[in-house]
Amino acid sequence: MVADILIELGIEQLDKTFTYLVPEELINTIKIGMRVLVPFGYQKLEGFVLDIKEYKKEDYDYELKNIISLVDSFSVLNEELLELGKYISEKTLCTLISAYQVMLPTALKARQKTNVGIKEKSYIVKNVKDEIILEYINNNKRGVKQNELLNNFIKNNKLDKSLYDSSVIKALEKKELIKIIKEEVYRLNNDVVIEDKHITLTEKQREVADAVIDNLNKSFTYLLHGVTGSGKTEVYIEIIKEVIKQNKQAIMLVPEISLTPQMVNRFTSVFGKRIAVLHSGLSIGEKYDEYRKILNDEVDIVIGARSAIFAPLKNIGVIIIDEEHTSSYKQDNHPRYHALDIAKKRSETHNCPLLLGSATPSLESYARAKKGVYKLLELKTRVGKSKLPIVNIIDMKDEIKRGNTTFSKDLKEKIRDRLNKNEQIILLLNRRGYSTFVTCKNCGYTHKCPNCDISLTYHKTTNTMRCHYCGYGDKKLMQCPECGSYEIKDLGTGTQKVEEELNKLYPSARIVRMDVDTTSKKGSHEKIINEFKNEKYDILLGTQMIAKGLDFPKVTLVGVINADTSLNIPDFRSGERTFELLSQVAGRAGRNDLSGEVIIQTYNPEHYSIYLTKTHDYESFYIKEMNIRKQMKYPPYYYITLIRILSKDYMKGMEASKKIKDYLEKSIDKNSIILGPTTSIMYKINNVYRFQCIIKYKKDDKLRGALTKIINHYKTNKDINVEIDNDPNKL
Repeated sequence: MVADILIELGIEQLDKTFTYLVPEELINTIKIGMRVLVPFGYQKLEGFVLDIKEYKKEDYDYELKNIISLVDSFSVLNEELLELGKYISEKTLCTLISAYQVMLPTALKARQKTNVGIKEKSYIVKNVKDEIILEYINNNKRGVKQNELLNNFIKNNKLDKSLYDSSVIKALEKKELIKIIKEEVYRLNNDVVIEDKHITLTEKQREVADAVIDNLNKSFTYLLHGVTGSGKTEVYIEIIKEVIKQNKQAIMLVPEISLTPQMVNRFTSVFGKRIAVLHSGLSIGEKYDEYRKILNDEVDIVIGARSAIFAPLKNIGVIIIDEEHTSSYKQDNHPRYHALDIAKKRSETHNCPLLLGSATPSLESYARAKKGVYKLLELKTRVGKSKLPIVNIIDMKDEIKRGNTTFSKDLKEKIRDRLNKNEQIILLLNRRGYSTFVTCKNCGYTHKCPNCDISLTYHKTTNTMRCHYCGYGDKKLMQCPECGSYEIKDLGTGTQKVEEELNKLYPSARIVRMDVDTTSKKGSHEKIINEFKNEKYDILLGTQMIAKGLDFPKVTLVGVINADTSLNIPDFRSGERTFELLSQVAGRAGRNDLSGEVIIQTYNPEHYSIYLTKTHDYESFYIKEMNIRKQMKYPPYYYITLIRILSKDYMKGMEASKKIKDYLEKSIDKNSIILGPTTSIMYKINNVYRFQCIIKYKKDDKLRGALTKIINHYKTNKDINVEIDNDPNKL
């Protein structure tokens, strides 16, 4: 018997299987989808078993090597995931091994030196009948501690070994009255109290839920466009309850790690322990445990960020993607898959509905819903007594003249008012660090990263300058290296700087900052969210991660410090991202009986992405943005593929990008539009120069073949690296 093995090396030249002999001792245990250890040249490598077949010596003109051993006792990739990997490889033009590796937690990837064991706990159990134990207790007058331990068996079948003295345990073991057993324990604490509030759905919520429930055995995509606070989560729960009644399982995706704890807490209060959690904030061991819980059929629901879409559930009844518009559902590095695309594929495989939910759907999704490709479901009002917040737009050009730079007069007064009322405030600033950059007032020199084409960001807490692209760090300049001047100035405003100003303005206010710097430690997202919800803090200041999905009943004021940050990014989606962000963060205010208010500070109050948030008017924004997209030939009217050419040598990179453009002009459909080559917006990162070509097309049957040829041509080139990104997040 032989097996075809896909080895762990993600090199394009080796993107194929290699055949190995199956040793006699493994014939009855080896299965497709397992990881195995094999000899490869002078190395020992791991790989996945993709096929097992009979050995015919005449089929091979070389001597086959033996598989060394099995890495697992179970298949880490089931039949569906094996097919899904082929789909990802074809769709994103990545290697097959890359497609399989991205599906799995680190502990189960085919990769040498990844060794995560099962966590076990030791317990004491009885080794004899109760009568013998009672007899021993009655005759053992001096052994108080021994009797204490044995008496505990009256109410318990097993005892935690760590709670008892080792000498007592050894003595009783020697007498063969007890024995020690080991049981696996999961690393992630999932102790829960089931306290389903039995919320009665509104008539409209019921209508939306039933629309999906009535079609649970059909592969179809629904778009739930529900305003913030309209009770989308309750609709999700109602649908999943029905799915579980039918003995099926559910996948629930959320866009941010920060949203996972709230969603998990809400779901566990209804569904109990049969939930697995998958996201990047878990340790390697925790992910390993959660994944194996799924493999062992111990869960009904998987909740998590993007990668949870690959959960190896065997009988999916519904897939739900909350905040479907979020860019984090698309992976920006290799392989560049989109969770929505994978969800559609799995929906077809399992013949189940896919439900997308958002207060601000992506233009692509809303356009498909309007055309009938998706079924549009709507929740236009908030649940209960809560109303959408009043939104005020402040023109900061006028405020600057009055000497107000970070906070407008109105925002300062509103913050003070809410603090006096013991209500809570959320402030959004989409920029971490202390200041955006440090510059010399005398000659204009700016402290830039030596590896990247970007200015360094000043972080006051560590008094360092940091590059947010490659991680380079340096001490803050005290003297200009160009002109020798000491006139060094911090320009721009980061979250640290805003926090400092808040502390000066409101010294008695309790302020917590939530950005990448304060949430780098494990569990920090959950800690900050829980403490703010429990009113330990008055003001939550943060970046994008505080804008979506979070529910704080006492938040009555939301302030946006600089609404223009995302608007100024040179990207065709910048208007859409700005509207989404402002609408989402505005939705954090007034989600209970208390009315909410939003202050948006901007230098562009006349821009439609900003002024339409005042009336929560998604429909008008959609019409306006779609007209621009149509004129400019951008999605959803055209598809886009980005070809990025990377090289450490500027001239070689430029030359290769010109050759690629010339080849595309000859090879693809004449109706497709090729832009470039140009340098990327970030033209140098980590000493690598970046060039790009953009292809816009409606239908191009020749494109995939042309892109494959480009990849194959450059895959052995040491000076040039080519990346293909279909439907890129950023241009």
